[in-house]
Amino acid sequence: MCAQFSVDFAVEAVDVAHYAGLMNLQSTLLPPHAEMVRAMLERDTAYEGVFFTAVKTTGIFCRPSCTARKPKPENVEFFAHADECLSAGYRACLRCKPLDAAAIAPDWVQNLLKSVDADPEQRWTDAQLLAEGIEPLKLRRWFKQHFGMTFHSWLRTRRLGMALGGIKQGDSIDSAAFDSGYESLSGFRDAFQKSFHITPGRAANSEPLLFTRLTTPLGPMIAMAERRGLVLLEFLDRPALTREVEQLQRRYGYAVAPGHNGHLHQIEQELAQYFDGQLTQFNVALHLPGSEFSRQVWAELALIPYGKTTTYGAIAARLGKPGASRAVGLANGQNRLSIVVPCHRVIGADGSLTGYGGGQPRKAFLLRLESAADQITRQLAF
Repeated sequence: MCAQFSVDFAVEAVDVAHYAGLMNLQSTLLPPHAEMVRAMLERDTAYEGVFFTAVKTTGIFCRPSCTARKPKPENVEFFAHADECLSAGYRACLRCKPLDAAAIAPDWVQNLLKSVDADPEQRWTDAQLLAEGIEPLKLRRWFKQHFGMTFHSWLRTRRLGMALGGIKQGDSIDSAAFDSGYESLSGFRDAFQKSFHITPGRAANSEPLLFTRLTTPLGPMIAMAERRGLVLLEFLDRPALTREVEQLQRRYGYAVAPGHNGHLHQIEQELAQYFDGQLTQFNVALHLPGSEFSRQVWAELALIPYGKTTTYGAIAARLGKPGASRAVGLANGQNRLSIVVPCHRVIGADGSLTGYGGGQPRKAFLLRLESAADQITRQLAF
């Protein structure tokens, strides 16, 4: 039986601008100045969304990873948010487009995805894409970068996911193959098994795991959910992501396919509220396959209060295993639900950030975000 968590505590949204006199929120969210200078000069993508650079001599602000020629550090000031750059009189860079959310899908991709949702059975040939003003090679590159597969592979997997859903609802394999656009039953079986690692005949006993790509201020994330709840939420550039997905497929029998469900819609909304400082705990239902010890550690992670931190040793002590700090650290690193199960709130005994699957700059940003919002909430209570 897999552990599940459900949270139901939230605070009202806070008008940060109104309480600017109470604290310098911008300074609270920004990393140390020397760290930002280094990240800017090295175009470090790990700081995407963590801060913005504004060049005094040109009046333009950029992402830290902008490929334009770098200015002298003494001519730069740093801001935590793009709107603060605009308020200070800076214009957005036309090259890195800092007003767009990190790695947001461009309009031509969004329009194409809407067309796919409106008519899932349509077959998109290169000629049809060109007729819509979309360069097939450009589309291929964008999907490879952001989904790890080509557009046509994504489309095929999506149709197979719909076929999987039909089989679980009682459709025959022949009907599922025909509805998915396959003229050959053997071709359908081969594609189905390649995508889901199971045969169509065994599909009725498998659990569909739907995934979608989410845009956040810290870069794109992938969310996966089944009928019982959210199973995975990770940054797309997490090195262990491929291994995690393969484990879910092979060890827990999930059939992974693009799609949407209520849990995925809910986490998209709640993530936006979290990054706006309006949500301190998540309400989305969770489902966490794992060993008994890992689930115990993840349950402890879920209890760490917003704006607070703890250590591996403290968690081990609460579990009644004071010598298991290293094992706790391993289970912490195996957490598949970034942010929601807040492994970023665990630090070293010496106060160091220690490791984080999404990268230490993101971990530091999340802790600064929560600390700042928590301070504002506490000040409002008096």
